[in-house]
Amino acid sequence: MSIGHTLLGLLESGPRHGYDLKRAFDEKFGHDRPLHYGQVYSTMSRLLKNGLVEVDGVEAGGGPERKRYAITDAGITDVSQWLTEPEKPEPYLQSTLYTKVVLALLTGRSAADLLDRQRAEHLRLMRILTDRKRRGDLADQLICDHALFHLEADLRWLELTAARLGQLAKEVGA
Repeated sequence: MSIGHTLLGLLESGPRHGYDLKRAFDEKFGHDRPLHYGQVYSTMSRLLKNGLVEVDGVEAGGGPERKRYAITDAGITDVSQWLTEPEKPEPYLQSTLYTKVVLALLTGRSAADLLDRQRAEHLRLMRILTDRKRRGDLADQLICDHALFHLEADLRWLELTAARLGQLAKEVGA
C-alpha cells in the first residue's frame, strides 16, 4: 500500500493535522497494521518537500506546534494518476513454501508432514478470518474475502503439491 498516496487521498476532503490523518488512516485501512506517528510525519515531510502538500496552518499548543496539511493541485493530480493505475499482480514465483518442500525432499525430511502442517495453519487462519468476516462491517468483510481467496488458492496448491510429491522428489534428485 502506498501510504503517501493514501494520506493524499484522505487530504482531498480537506486540511488535517498529522494526528487526524493517522486516526483516519487507522480507521479506514489500518485495522491490522496501524500507522506509527513517525511514519505519518516522515511521509508528510516527503510530500511537503515534493510539493504534493502544503502547510495550511500552524497551531501552538502545550507541546510541539501542530501543522495542518492541505493537498496541492500537484498532489490531487498525483493521487488521481495513482488511482487509475492498476496494481501489478504478484505471481509469488519465489515461494518460501515451495523452497521448504524442495529442501525437505533434498534433506530426507517429510515433505508430506510439512504440507499437512501448512494446510492446518491455513485452515486455522481461514477460521479466524471467517469469524472476523461474520462480525465485521463491509470493509472488514471485503478485506477478509481478499485474504480468504488467497488462502484458498494456497490450499489448492498444497493439495496439488501433495499429490505430486513422488514426481517432485524424482525431479529434484532426492
